[in-house]
Amino acid sequence: MPLRKPKPTTPGRRQMTIADFSGLSKNGPEKSLVHGKKRISGRDGKGRVSVRHRGGGHKRLLRDVDFKQMGKLGVPAVVQSIEYDPNRSARIALVYYIDGTKKYLLAPEGLKEGDQVVAGNRTKVKVGNRMELQHIPVGYHIYNVEMHVGRGGQIVRSAGTSATLIGFDEPYALLQLPSSEIRKVRKECFASIGVVSNGEHSLINWGKAGRMRWRGRRPTVLGKSMNAVDHPHGGGEGHSPIGLKHPKTPWGKPALGVKTRRKRKSSTLIIRRRTRKKKK
Repeated sequence: MPLRKPKPTTPGRRQMTIADFSGLSKNGPEKSLVHGKKRISGRDGKGRVSVRHRGGGHKRLLRDVDFKQMGKLGVPAVVQSIEYDPNRSARIALVYYIDGTKKYLLAPEGLKEGDQVVAGNRTKVKVGNRMELQHIPVGYHIYNVEMHVGRGGQIVRSAGTSATLIGFDEPYALLQLPSSEIRKVRKECFASIGVVSNGEHSLINWGKAGRMRWRGRRPTVLGKSMNAVDHPHGGGEGHSPIGLKHPKTPWGKPALGVKTRRKRKSSTLIIRRRTRKKKK
C-alpha cells in the first residue's frame, strides 16, 4: 500500500508520511481471536526498569496469529479480510476454514479478500500457501519460516521481508535470509510462499517525537549527557568526553567491537555470515 503525505499544517507534519489504510477492513478485530495485553512498560516483576526507553503508548489488543497452521493441514481457508495489527509491522489476514474455524495469518503481498489459501505437506505453489521446504521450487520467495520442525514460523515475519530458497544439501534446505546470511534449515520445516505485506513500512517518516511516544517509545539520550551515577560515560562539566579508553554499556561492559552472539546458538548451520551494508 502506498504512503500518504498530510498537508503541512505544522512543522511536525511537513515531512511526515502516513501508511495508507484504505485497502484494509473497516471492521474491528475478530473478538474470538483477541485478548488483553498486560502493560509492563519496560519494568520487571519488582517494578524496576529492565528494558530502557519503553513505556506509555496507546492501548493494544493482542491478535492470536497462527504461525504454525499445523492443525488444519490440507483444509482450505478463504480470506475474509486484511486487517491492521498494532503489534507488528505486517498486515494480518482473517481466514475462515471450511469447517467454520477462524484464524489470523500473516498476510503476504498480493493476498486479497476472497482468495483461498491452504497449508499442507505438499500443496500448490501459490502466494499464501504453506508447505514443507523440500517441496518448494528453488528460487522462490518465502516467509514465516520454521527453524525447528513443528515449532512454527520464527523468522522472516516483519513487513516487506522474504527469504530465498537457493538449494538443498541433504538433509537441509539452503536459505538466503533478508540479512544476506545463508544458513541451513531442515527441509521438513514449513514455510509460506510470498513476501510479507506492507513493504512500505520502512519508508515511513514519523515526523515528530509524539508519534514515537504513541508507539510506546520513550526518549533516548547519550550516556555522556547523564550523571555519573546513571552511566559510565556520565559526569564531568558540560558535554565532556567519556573519559574512558573504550566505550561501555550502562552496566559497565565493553560496547564497541565485542561479539554479543550467544555461544549456544547454531553457528554450525550458518554457511555465510551476514554482510554489513556500507554507508553511502
